[in-house]
Amino acid sequence: MKLTKSLFSLLFVGLISFSFFAQNTINWYNGQGTGMFTEAAYKLVKKKKSTTVTVAVIDSGIDVEHEDLQGKIWVNPKEIAGNGKDDDGNGYIDDIHGWNFLGNSKGENIDATRLEKTRIYAQLRDKYEGVDPNLIEQDDEYKLYLKVAEEVGEQFRNMQEEYEQYKAIIDGNPEYKKYYDDNLKYNLNPDFDDRSLIGDNPNDIDDKYYGNNDYEGPDALHGTHVAGIIGAVRGNGKGGDGVATDVKIMSLRAVPNGDEHDKDVALAIRYAVDNGAQVINMSFGKAYSPNAQWVYDAIKYADSKGVLLVHAAGNDNKDVNVEPNFPTMKYEFQTEEFKNYLTIGASTIDIKKLKAEFSNYGTRTVDVFAPGQEIYSTLPNNQYKDLQGTSMAAPMVAGAAAFLKSYFPTLSMEQIKKVLTSSATIYKKELGNYSITPGVINLVSAVNQCRKIEKKK
Repeated sequence: MKLTKSLFSLLFVGLISFSFFAQNTINWYNGQGTGMFTEAAYKLVKKKKSTTVTVAVIDSGIDVEHEDLQGKIWVNPKEIAGNGKDDDGNGYIDDIHGWNFLGNSKGENIDATRLEKTRIYAQLRDKYEGVDPNLIEQDDEYKLYLKVAEEVGEQFRNMQEEYEQYKAIIDGNPEYKKYYDDNLKYNLNPDFDDRSLIGDNPNDIDDKYYGNNDYEGPDALHGTHVAGIIGAVRGNGKGGDGVATDVKIMSLRAVPNGDEHDKDVALAIRYAVDNGAQVINMSFGKAYSPNAQWVYDAIKYADSKGVLLVHAAGNDNKDVNVEPNFPTMKYEFQTEEFKNYLTIGASTIDIKKLKAEFSNYGTRTVDVFAPGQEIYSTLPNNQYKDLQGTSMAAPMVAGAAAFLKSYFPTLSMEQIKKVLTSSATIYKKELGNYSITPGVINLVSAVNQCRKIEKKK
């Protein structure tokens, strides 16, 4: 699921944005203070030449025609646009800017899907519903059924109550109405079919040649915002400035309005690696991963190729040491740590409340923090808006990694990962209980470290 802060909490707790941030600090995250010192870092490398870095964005889709992303979108050099042929022989026809794993060959697309717990509940319901627990062996599968049945039922009831309580407000706003409709009709509806439109077998990882080349899809708000954080044109006076300047963004649509399928995520990671991405941004997550092995194997594949994966920690203000947000850096069956994987928490402009209130945390499972509250970036149709979430913090770091790789191309992504965490501005008091490195990304310190490593080569 796309990891922005929930609309309910935005509407009824914090409202859509803080006007102070929107009006006075549009680009705060690239500045000093609690920002990433991006602007100062560019001054340090102004005499260096840069090389282009490709960043894959696995998300809801990207408006590749956005005015502030022009020249920043990846183009498949081996594919001829619009000829209806698979020129590069990778199984995907006319994949000029990436691929859409949430559609079919007719050009039809999925928008809303069930949550993973709803899919699990639907799968197990016929087997266990109404069964006397005293007459069956209460194995792990049955316990899982009881757990997801309770979670789905409780969340559905809460959503219904919220909707009825605030019906007049919700019905008068299309954005709020869509949020509740999507939850009640699709995300939490076990009877909703969220896969047959695609036409693949979701339980077969080898059935992989499906989808289409609609890079935007029906709702590219989230992915476009993420893309802008990474690479929006710098210094043009439009929106905020992207973190990386010499970057090409590959659009991989695999994150619906609901929970992503493990299969789509695994195949998107492999597509990114096979097509030259050096960084992969993953601003999504979910509490259950029934085909975790597929995703793990794809991450290991990326790891073996030296590709850095940057994942958002999640927005439930929970300890992901205890309650994982998948994909994760530490699977139960995992025996070796990933070399090229970062999990990012969200920080704020306010040092007194540096950890964003919604951000997940974990002293063993969240690497470091980056700005993620009230981030002004691109939206479809040449629009711009503040959004907040670890979804915004992850592309800050993906952009930072691309920036460093661009100016220090001899460094490996494993080295860059270590630089990003070891050079962070440390806030022991504020973040000491929340991440492996209790700090916020600092690109000035990172550049200085990269220079030292480069001199030793």
